[in-house]
Parts: sequence; structure tokens; C-alpha cells
Amino acid sequence: MEELLELLRVPVVLLLGCSGCSCGRDPIGILVIGPHSYWLIGCACLHVAEIRDQHSRSQDVVVEVAAVPLASAAVPLASCSSKIMLQRRAKPECPYSEPPSIRATSMFSKALAILLLNTGSAGLAHAFVPADASLSKAGASCVPSSSSTTKPLAMAGGEGGESEWAKALKDSEGVAPGSFEKEMQAKMKGLGGLKSKNANPKLSANANLVEWLAEEGDLYLADESSWGEAPHPLAISTETVDELTNESSGRGLLARRSVNDGDELLKIPMDLCFTKKSARKAFGKEVLDRDINEYLAIACQLVREKNVLGEKSRWKPYMDVLPEVDEVNPTFTWSDEDLSFLEGSPVVAATQSMQMKLKREYDALLGGEGALCDKYPDLFPREHFTYENWVWAFTMLFSRAIRLRNMRQGETLAMVPYADLINHSAFSGAYVDAREVGDWLFKTGGEEVILYADRGYRKMEQVYISYGPKSNADLLLLYGFALERNPFNSVDVTVSIKPRTKADISEDDGASDADIDPLAEEKIAFVEDAGRKTIVDFPCYADRYPTEMIEYLRLMQMTPEDTRGRPLGDFDYSRTISAANEAAALSSVVDAVKRQLSKYPTTEEDDATIIKDKGLFRLLNYKQRMAIRHRRNEKRLLKRTIAALEKQIRRKGLDTEDLQRAGGSTLGEVLPGDEKLGGKQRTALEDRLEKMGLPVDLR
Repeated sequence: MEELLELLRVPVVLLLGCSGCSCGRDPIGILVIGPHSYWLIGCACLHVAEIRDQHSRSQDVVVEVAAVPLASAAVPLASCSSKIMLQRRAKPECPYSEPPSIRATSMFSKALAILLLNTGSAGLAHAFVPADASLSKAGASCVPSSSSTTKPLAMAGGEGGESEWAKALKDSEGVAPGSFEKEMQAKMKGLGGLKSKNANPKLSANANLVEWLAEEGDLYLADESSWGEAPHPLAISTETVDELTNESSGRGLLARRSVNDGDELLKIPMDLCFTKKSARKAFGKEVLDRDINEYLAIACQLVREKNVLGEKSRWKPYMDVLPEVDEVNPTFTWSDEDLSFLEGSPVVAATQSMQMKLKREYDALLGGEGALCDKYPDLFPREHFTYENWVWAFTMLFSRAIRLRNMRQGETLAMVPYADLINHSAFSGAYVDAREVGDWLFKTGGEEVILYADRGYRKMEQVYISYGPKSNADLLLLYGFALERNPFNSVDVTVSIKPRTKADISEDDGASDADIDPLAEEKIAFVEDAGRKTIVDFPCYADRYPTEMIEYLRLMQMTPEDTRGRPLGDFDYSRTISAANEAAALSSVVDAVKRQLSKYPTTEEDDATIIKDKGLFRLLNYKQRMAIRHRRNEKRLLKRTIAALEKQIRRKGLDTEDLQRAGGSTLGEVLPGDEKLGGKQRTALEDRLEKMGLPVDLR
């Protein structure tokens, strides 16, 4: 053991033999040990996890190690005199659990082996590709003899043993460093992206960002291996497009080489992120109170770094890759003309509410009398903290900020450089999150942002994450795009049920006592206790509706015949109350959906005709094209909802003719007595935004 410790003063490469791999092939492992860390490259079939897992289930693991100092790389393995027997006793009651970093480091180690094969001597190649690698099933190790020869890698083929290991190494060599970027530039040139001889400014900004991340964050983003570092698997694309609509989706991250499920894709130190903590540090804790909303604090820092500090900002390279408002195009930045293309859609009301909310927040925090621009004119100069820059900051926040949920001190909202370049896919299961810095055993106390691949990616394929289960209305309002295929898409439908009380009848000259709902007072009290109002928005999906919606309608359609003298609180509204009640509730949903469908000035067929005429469609700007696609998809969804509801009514054999309803309406209109409440008190979109932590109050 002392001899091994002496060798560890310089990095060493160790050839391991064991019987632990369950693949049935010749198990040859390679262990690279440095002064502070080690990497297990794997057996002949690269089943690294299986070797380690099998060892963890053994009582005794004995391996024979042949050590070759890298400083003596020219010495053939067979001539090395260092042979050390190591014995480890594993605890069977503590099964080994492989941390996610094992796979990432093992992939790095394979790349390191390739580098050594390419740069080292033929003697060292014996350590990686032995000519005779057969081992006994008893676990004894076989070290190649001095007479063994190594087959050239180019001749590797077949299955198992030496040839399989050599083939894996050969296939994993990849391309020369920098060739990915050259290939990208060549493709852009062929597409007309590099017509001039001048450097593309976006490419320069990308390069500056990568250099800044390396300098400020000590990150390794190069595409070649280095000692202790694996090649970075991603590269920045200056332009990506939606696969279905062929619309531009801005920058994105592509796979430089093949990526496996579970591979570590990126890690960013928290020190490089914009957070509420960084904003309070930039302005002073006495300026931004600790109770200030995260969005408002980060918005102030974004305006400061881009407009006040400019070239002097520490985040200048990051600021340079952030898009302008017209590159993102969330609906709250649209003109009235563009917004008119969404007439009838619930997105219009949500957009107008968002615009008013942002203006109120700006006046209250910055621009109003006695606000920060008046209190601290040096920190908040009015010429820079304008409403236009405020809108830009919130455009960045809504479309790029990430909520990190695994922070030590609870959830944190952050703008994460580089990670926020990744685009959204509704079918991705990858989420950006945080973790403590260090390995599974030793933690340094710091925190970093981390992302793992949720599936395999081919070279040049765009890498995606999920922004969450968002509808197209959410995406269009906050991110400026909508998806053609979105399993989470929904349309908010207004359900307005106002039981008629005696007070309502007295105010309505045309009504009679027969219109009074005898359960009206009790229903209103029940709903208010549940935190609901008599006018509520519910999201409807393509073939379903939320259970809360039907439960709400079952309650509001209750009649004395249903209660039979019992209080409303005694009933379980998740179950059918009666056939008449169920028919009234489901018919109410159908009426509400049809009412929403009638609000659009055009039909689905009209929209389809416009989209089909590609020449005419391209004459419209991006926002108008997106609006037409969005409103068409909303109409298709509502039609499917109606069809699903009518099928459900027929299947249950419910009679919807001459229904005796409990009163009120489901047509999404403000009913008599509701005007004094100011219309709808809360929307389904507002509920969703509140869960996201957005500082919006859509009224």
C-alpha cells in the first residue's frame, strides 16, 4: 500500500481485473487516479455501474493492480514492477447507490483514455487494450505478459473482449476540437446566415459568453478533453426554429456529440446568477427591502446592469446575449392592432390586465412620486429606469427566469446565464435545478445550478427542457410563442352561476317570485366559505374538464328535490347527486363552452384557410401569424370539449330537454346583482400565475 501511495503523488493509470460484470464479456476495467480524485473507465463493455454495483454486493473484492505512472508513459505495462494486491470488504447490508455524477465522470474517463491513446506511446496502449484479457470466473486478475501484442485500433471489430473495448474507444474518439463550431458555421453559410465576410455578431456574443463563464465561473465549456475535465457536450446555436411551424425560436443549445440519458449537461455557480440576493447586494440592503418581491428586485438589477453600468457591468457578456423585446414578443408587449388578431380569446383580457399591472408596479416602485427614482437618483437615474426598460426587464424575467426549488434556504427565483438559452418542449422531463457543490461525500458549502439529460440526444440535435405544464395561453402571454402540439393546452371558460335571491328579484322588475332559488342564500354562503365566487373561470382541455368545475356546477344546480331537507354541506359533490342534477351540470358546461366559442369573430375553418394560403400568411408579421394559429387551436380544443361532453351525456342516458335548473346562467355573462362586485373576481390564469410566484393581480 505504501508503494501505491508513493505512486499517487503523480496521476496513475491502473488496469483492473475482476469478475464483477454481469454482461458476460471479458471484464477489463481501467482506473485513473489523480492526487485528489479518481475515475473508473469501465470494463470491456463499458458497464461501469454494473462493476461497481456487483462489487457492493460482494463480501470480499480482490483485484490485482498494475500501476503505470503517467510520467513514465513510455514504459510498457508488462515491464512495470508495481503489482499491488488490494482487498476491500463491502457491507452487504448497505447496497451501493450510484450518484448521478458517476455516469458523467465515467464518460469523461473514456474520453481521457482516448486522449492518452492518441498522445501516448504504444507501450501505454497495452494498459488499455491488452491482447489477452481473459479472466477466471473466480475473480483472479490477468495482467498481459511482455510477449503480448496489441492489435491496431483500426482493425478492431467483432464482439466482446479486446476487440469490443478497442471498438468502443475508436467510436468514441469523436471529432477534432472546434470542428463542431466550424460545421455549424458552414451550415449557416449554406442557409445564407453568413453572407458577409464580417463576423456574425451573434457568434461573437456567444464566444464572449463562453469565455466569460470560463473566467468568472471557472467552468470548462471546451469541446476537447483536459486533465480532470470532460469535453462539454453542448454548443450555442445562434438561431433555432420550431420544427412544425418553421418559426424562429431564437438561440438554443445543441448537442456537440451524442448525449446519453442521465448525462450531466451543465452546471453554473450561483454567484453568476441574478437573484433577489444579488439585487439587494448591488443596490444596498437598505435600498431594496428584504420583503421586496423577487421579480421586482431582479428587474431593477437587470435595468442597472444593461443600461446604467453598460460596458462596466460584470455581466456584460451575458447582457449581450439577452434578446430585445421584439425578439421575444410576449403578448403584453403587443400593439392593439396585433392584439386584435386574438379577439375572442381569453388571452386578450389577461394581456390587458398584465399591462396595467406592470404599469402600476413601475409607478409604485420606481417612477411615481416619492418612489426609488426620487429617493435615490444616483442609483436609479430616470433616464435609464424608464417604463420601456422596465418592460424589457420583465420580458426577460417572464421568459427566462428559473425557479430553483432545491436551495438550502428554500425556493429561489434566478436568471441563470447559459442555462436560460435552452428552449422549451412540452414533452421534455428535464428541469433546471440547484444542488450543493461537491461530490456525494464531501460538500463545499456552496450551491450551483445543474441540469441532467432526460433522454439521449444525437449530434446536432437541439436540447430541450420543460418550462412546466403550461397552456398555450400561458406561453403566449409570458414567453411569446405557442405550441402546435401541447398536451397541457387549455382554454379558460367562464362559468357564471348566480342563484336568484329575493333581493335580486326586487331589483329586476321583469322577474317573479317563481324565479327565486330557495337555496340561493345557502349556496352563496357555501361558495364563499370555499373561497370561490359566483363567477369563476375554469380551464377546459381537449377531451376533459377539471373536476372542480363539475363539482361547482353540481352544487349550484342543487334543488330542494335534490336536498330533501338536508343541508348542502352533507353532500359529496365529487359524485353524482341525481340524474336531473347531473344533466343540468353537464349541460351548463356545454353552454359555457359554446358561449366561449361564439366570442370569436372568425371560425376555425376561416383560420385554416388563412394558414393554408402560405403566400398570404407570410405577409403577416410574426405576432399576427402566432395569433391566428393560437385562436384556431383554441377553437379546435373547444369543439372537442363539446363533443366529449355530449358523448358523456348520451352515454349516461341523461335527459337534457326541458331541464328545470336551479337558476342563474352559465353563459359567461355578468348577471343581475354581480355588477356591484366588479365582474369576475379571479381568473384561472391568475390562479396559475400565483402558483408560479408571479407578482400579478389580474383584475
